[in-house]
Amino acid sequence: MQQILAIIRPTALERVLEQLRFAPLEALEIREVKGFGRQKSYLDQYSETEYNAAFLPKIELSLWVDPLRCEEVVQLLVGSARFGRMGDGKLFVLPCQAFYDIATGMRVDAES
Repeated sequence: MQQILAIIRPTALERVLEQLRFAPLEALEIREVKGFGRQKSYLDQYSETEYNAAFLPKIELSLWVDPLRCEEVVQLLVGSARFGRMGDGKLFVLPCQAFYDIATGMRVDAES
């Protein structure tokens, strides 16, 4: 199993969820987050004693998918979240070796 971590614009969430509606996902989590990347012009001040930043609202999606279907889901995400401008977001694909089912307390190997 692989985890896809996507940081996207809040305005893209509806488009992304519509595209993922029939995607082969094992699980999906959505969080509201704040941050900044290369948009350093949003920083108000930086000095040794004071740091103020205008963090931008973003949406973080955590998706778990079968490794054989990972590229398909990545393409759906990129196609639906992309506006072609700085700040569109990032996608990270991470391996998942195993997970634990809390209800049963059993370890499940992600390869199986």
